[in-house]
Amino acid sequence: MISKFNEQKYIIRLFLISIVILLLFIPKIFLINNIYYVSKDINKLYIKYMLLKYENKLLTQKNRDIKFKNQVTDTILLQNEWNEDDY
Repeated sequence: MISKFNEQKYIIRLFLISIVILLLFIPKIFLINNIYYVSKDINKLYIKYMLLKYENKLLTQKNRDIKFKNQVTDTILLQNEWNEDDY
């Protein structure tokens, strides 16, 4: 039979081993969680970046369309003025 003293030593060793294991794994768990949340933030920022990039592309195209329309309108107005001057 195991004596009372041996049981206490066994329990203390088990407790110490448990503490050492926890001390080794707590930083790892913390880092893994931290990396996970940072990666989620990065993913959200990347999605926003892609949306802004697409929106910039659309706005650039609209700007080109407006400039073209303005040029055409100016040309038409100038032609009308020239035609009126001829009369």
